[in-house]
Amino acid sequence: MFDFQDLFQWDRFITPTIIKTFYWLVIGLIVLFGLSGIFSALAAMAISPFGGFILLLSSIAGVVVGVVFSRIAAEFILIVFRINEHLGAIRDQGQMR
Repeated sequence: MFDFQDLFQWDRFITPTIIKTFYWLVIGLIVLFGLSGIFSALAAMAISPFGGFILLLSSIAGVVVGVVFSRIAAEFILIVFRINEHLGAIRDQGQMR
């Protein structure tokens, strides 16, 4: 993972190691909001069956879209850090010549 000393060194980033934790926290929040929407939809079905069904479908679709977009965002952050590492390696190779 990372050490306490890594907080004071700028050669190694800590974001790639903790992005997975934030990803799972976001997934947990998305699932909780999705469950809340599903229960609200079930309660709304007592008043309006069609409106409750539409709310149910939109809650499920929101969970799926949220999970996909959070994965895309996490991968984008990791790709940016990986590009930075590769550019640093290219820079170091150019200085050796």
